[in-house]
Amino acid sequence: MSLCSFLKGKSPGPHHTSFRRESFGRPYQQPHQDYETLLERCLRNNCLFEDDSFPADMSSIGKGPLLQKLPPTMQWKRPTELHDNPVFYSTKAGRLGLCQGVVGNCWFLAALEALTFHWDILTRVVPLKQSFTKKYAGLFLFQFWHFGEWVPVVVDDRLPVNEAGQLIFLSSTCKNVFWASLLEKAYAKLSGSYEDLQIGHVSEAFVDFTGGVTATIQLAKAPSDLWDILVRVSSRRSLLGCQTHSGERVLDNGLVDGHAYTITGIRKVTCHNGPEYLVRLRNPWGKVEWKGDWSDRSKKWDLLNPKEKILLLRNDEDGEFWMSFHDFKFHFVSLVICQLTPDLMSQEGGKKWMCSLSAGRWVRGSTAGGRLRHYRDTFWMNPQFQLTVLSADEDKRSSNLCSVLVSLMQKSKSRHRNQMHHLPVGTFLFRVNKLWEGNHRLPQEFFQKTTPLFVPRDFQTQREVSYEFFLEPGTYLIVPCTSEPWQESEFILRVFSRKHALYEMGSNCSFVLPKEIVDRYEGEEKFFTKLFEKNPEIDAIQLQKILNNMTWTHLSSLQPTFSMDACLGILALLDLNATGTVSIQEFRCLWKRLLIYQEVFHKQDKYKSGFLESGQLRAAAQEAGILLSDEVCNLMAIRYGNSNRKIGFENFVYFMLRVENVEEAFRNLTQDDKGIYLLKSEWLMMTLYC
Repeated sequence: MSLCSFLKGKSPGPHHTSFRRESFGRPYQQPHQDYETLLERCLRNNCLFEDDSFPADMSSIGKGPLLQKLPPTMQWKRPTELHDNPVFYSTKAGRLGLCQGVVGNCWFLAALEALTFHWDILTRVVPLKQSFTKKYAGLFLFQFWHFGEWVPVVVDDRLPVNEAGQLIFLSSTCKNVFWASLLEKAYAKLSGSYEDLQIGHVSEAFVDFTGGVTATIQLAKAPSDLWDILVRVSSRRSLLGCQTHSGERVLDNGLVDGHAYTITGIRKVTCHNGPEYLVRLRNPWGKVEWKGDWSDRSKKWDLLNPKEKILLLRNDEDGEFWMSFHDFKFHFVSLVICQLTPDLMSQEGGKKWMCSLSAGRWVRGSTAGGRLRHYRDTFWMNPQFQLTVLSADEDKRSSNLCSVLVSLMQKSKSRHRNQMHHLPVGTFLFRVNKLWEGNHRLPQEFFQKTTPLFVPRDFQTQREVSYEFFLEPGTYLIVPCTSEPWQESEFILRVFSRKHALYEMGSNCSFVLPKEIVDRYEGEEKFFTKLFEKNPEIDAIQLQKILNNMTWTHLSSLQPTFSMDACLGILALLDLNATGTVSIQEFRCLWKRLLIYQEVFHKQDKYKSGFLESGQLRAAAQEAGILLSDEVCNLMAIRYGNSNRKIGFENFVYFMLRVENVEEAFRNLTQDDKGIYLLKSEWLMMTLYC
């Protein structure tokens, strides 16, 4: 359990390594608002819901350039005040009857219009049984896939309008339909404000709507079989979007620079002089269309037989148009494909896929090692994930290549999505032989001797990057990293294939235990299991007996003696539920840390005196993943050292456990990595606890 959760009075759970890692620096969490409870309360009190967490005022709009686009007399009105017969959703409104407002969120709207092609996914994001008549209480529910889980978002139905009662932001061509306007408000709430929707990528909205995996193809470097790829993904459950070249103007040809479009269809047609390949697109503005070949008024349509022309051509100013595949590749800069089932660009159809998801982090001085080419000495510190690709066929001897899709997504700790600074990230892939197999992290030696199977061509500054591999059954190592060392962020690693196993190698610390220590831990694990069979929880007295009867093989001949005060202090740091005892899960976590502390203490105790000086203390802490200044180390030598300011192993353990807790507490409480604000009760709890 994180200290932040402890300060807020949440019930603690088992304290084990993976739990601590995933609770570290979690993304901003929406305030918990239970839709059914709120609805029942409003109906019982005969009142309309007002959302204090996303109020009808300028704080929900934002503070940036969007303010300049607002009308001087903006008001907030409910749909029941704007129309005599408001409806939440109507099939009569048409699939693409949406129009962008003054928010520069064409990327969001392009993704939303692609979503309308998939009824089952749309109804998951937008529960359609809501209405303005039956059980109406002024609140509506939406769901988004947010960093690995589906998150419900509740909003009230107060929407910004101008003095004529017209919606300022997203609207429907059917003026009494409001599902899309309320969905935009819910997404703005999830993102922090309407202002936070001003800049974005269609790939982000695709993922937030579906939980799928996106791939971006730069059309200037598109593969020769791009049309075949489009045919395959269009015939499956895929969402397609694209982006024009940078700029902010409407071109003479009708396209808009720096704009996102939805791909709504593709078609191969037969002209008098041979086949023609066409792409249908839609401008989220609901107007302003392409004016070149195959546009609504192009004479190219006369080259088709009357049946095809009637079937394809719709001469309406609705923002939707056709263009040739050649013109599409020339005028657009990128193509985004979101696959709902991750057989991305593969030939295997109708086969089930499985997904593994793991959360991780890059921490300065600990697990942020940078890329391999320029930072070979620190690359090994990056998080490592072992991937075992199993044969998807019943015949275990089959060596057919398996399609494996790897997605790396950066997580945000800020409430506002536009304050998330995406780092340049990438993923390396290695083949692992039997010599290196095991659950411990692979050492620097492995990366010095092993050539990676895959090296990212470039490190992309995007929220998510994905790769598709075709691998033989076997064991592999996935190493996600930032382009430079010491860059900090959290991430989600997702792996899709027909059959695989994925788990993180070793602990969150950058220090790699020698094999003999790992073997020793595994042997003593059996002893601990037997011990806790008799005593499900141990107290400070039992903890002292265990620690003082252990053989510390990598320390000097002077074996450490843990005092009762030290054991009480250690137990207090582990005992988050204030029972005065620790469970086997908590003790296992402690024992792993002790083995690491033993190794770094032994390494820095160069004279085998059994003590560390201030400079050695700093080096040992850094080896274990904690960066400390000289001033802090000098103070710690005074606080935890003897009269000569030298620290023995017992006090080193106590010090390291405390500094790790304080480090984690700061990261959980800070919003900008510079400072924190605490209530008096929280400050007292933290100082007394840590």
